[in-house]
Amino acid sequence: MNAAVLSAETEAMSATGRGSGGPAPKRIVVAYGFWIFLISDVIIFASLFATYAVLAAATADGPSAKQIFDPDNVAIETACLLASSFACGMASIAVGQRSQKWTQIALLLSGLLGFVFLLLELREFHGLVAQGAGPTRSAFLSAFFTLVGCHGLHVTAGLLWLGTMMAQFYAKGFRRDILHRYLCFSLFWHFLDIIWVAIFSLVYLVGINL
Repeated sequence: MNAAVLSAETEAMSATGRGSGGPAPKRIVVAYGFWIFLISDVIIFASLFATYAVLAAATADGPSAKQIFDPDNVAIETACLLASSFACGMASIAVGQRSQKWTQIALLLSGLLGFVFLLLELREFHGLVAQGAGPTRSAFLSAFFTLVGCHGLHVTAGLLWLGTMMAQFYAKGFRRDILHRYLCFSLFWHFLDIIWVAIFSLVYLVGINL
């Protein structure tokens, strides 16, 4: 009886987490944390979409969506971001083939297209402010700048992350931990693409056709 108790106590002392197996591997913890982050982003954008939907008609006798949105500029922005997401998918294939050359080329192309998207968005914002349609002009414009600007900040963060991934692939190769980080990045990048499709559909298309 004493031996059984001693064995149980020894096993409990050797365990570093709940149960006898200890804590989960770092890879599982990081993946769990990343999914929590992604879900929190979904909640944030859902709140911003809901806010925009409520305030879309609150123009305060200022310009409406149909008057200020440029469909040609939005179409180019959308094409750039969709092409960037496609290039990221090609990078994933290159990573699977362990091709350093094509991984770097595909990621560079993805980053350049994302950068062009940001430049077009900044030009749009600058043009709106120049014609007196800044974020303080009406509740509609405040909601618009907040929603689209938040997405732009996420794209900026994604570009910094993309550059870091290119450097890590170049310096450290296709190590398992680097591959896990790239998987998280690719999910984040495609997530931003989905959010933009929603913005394009619910903000620009609906606004232009009202």
